[in-house]
This record gives sequence, structure tokens and C-alpha cells, in this order.
Amino acid sequence: MQRLDKLIASQGTRSRSETVRLIRSGQVTVNGAVCRDPAAKYDADTCRVTVAGEPLCYRQFVYIMMNKPAGVLCVSRDPKVRTVVDLLPESMKRKNLFPAGRLDKDTVGLVLLTDDGDLAHRILAPKRGILKRYQVRLDASLTEEHCRAFAEGITLADGTRCRPAKLIVLENGEQPLAEVRITEGRYHQIKRMFGVLDRGVVWLKRISIGNVVLDPSLAEGESRLLTDQEYESLHF
Repeated sequence: MQRLDKLIASQGTRSRSETVRLIRSGQVTVNGAVCRDPAAKYDADTCRVTVAGEPLCYRQFVYIMMNKPAGVLCVSRDPKVRTVVDLLPESMKRKNLFPAGRLDKDTVGLVLLTDDGDLAHRILAPKRGILKRYQVRLDASLTEEHCRAFAEGITLADGTRCRPAKLIVLENGEQPLAEVRITEGRYHQIKRMFGVLDRGVVWLKRISIGNVVLDPSLAEGESRLLTDQEYESLHF
């Protein structure tokens, strides 16, 4: 059971004070009847709420896919720099949203945002070995030796041993394009792995987390809610 004003405001589209004004002015109905008491309590999973004539689609948690552009911080908030939460349309914003797994400021691609801490833990827990796929463009050609090094597990410059990973060359040449598949997410990991092999990363994009694949119809900076199927696939 939740207070009516809290239930509505929790969905992120209205402030608590705006919600209270709407309730007291008779613009909110519950199960077909007007309710003017912001403190009235209801079961969010069973009641039918309309706000200003629009049905309220209640979600305890929200799950969002974003195609992150370069130059945006992958954090909830920052006083000086735009963050992934800042890029969300107002209809998706709600309290306590955060990215479940970060990308570097200059890295683009798939970011999952949620306010579900348990789900984020499952995605990030190293013991679960969730596969993350990236596309990467480098500043020098690749060889089979580089692929073998990834498969064997690279030791970073600070002595950290990475798990075995997969490097697939998609286009070779002076600036080759490759796909990297890893099951962990250390700080600047892919850049550091290639650094050990004397290769610099020119461009990096995450394209999937587990079975959730970046929607090709999303332009950089755009986002959408996960589908039910995508959400279910995250219950590893």
C-alpha cells in the first residue's frame, strides 16, 4: 500500500507538489472514483489510477536502453558535465535512476539505466560472467597473435589478470575494426588490454549486454524503455 501522491510522483513525470495539487483539484481518479486525499493509500499493483484523464501505467522500477553519445558522463549526476540521466526525456526521468555499468566519457553505445539495484547487481557481478560485446577501431593492424592473447587472458600493465576474452577482426588494415567480447568490466579495460599489445583505441562502442542488443533505430542520445522480452532476458 502506498500514499496516492507518492504512487503517482514515483513514476517521474510529475513532482510531488504538482501531484498533490492535481489530487486536491479532483483531477485524479482511483478505480473510477475521484480521490481528493493525497494521503489515501492504495495497492499500486491492483488499483486503476487516472491523472488528468490519462491512465497511469505504474511500474515499480524502470528499465531504459540508451545509445550513449561521446562526451557524456555515464553517471547519475554531475554539476558541470552532461550525464546520461540528463539526456533522458522528462517522461522517463524518475528519482534514483543510475546507469547499470558505466562507459568511458568518449565511449558510445548501449547503456542500461534503472532504479532497480538488484538487477544492476546481477548485471555487474563478476561471478555471473555476463557477456558484453563491443566494436572497436584501432590505430594499427591486428594479427592472429593478438586474437590468441585475448583468448589466453591478458595481464594489464598493473599486473591485473583479465579473464579470457574473444577478439574478432571484422575489417583489417591500418585502422582495423574488431569485435571484443568480455565477461567483466574493469576500469578502461578494453583500452588497457589493447595498450598491452601496443595498439591504441580510436573509437569504441558497446553493442550488447547479455541478450540485450542496442536497438539500431536509436540515434546517439536517444533512449527507450526495454521491451518485456528484453527485461525478461536480464534475469540471468
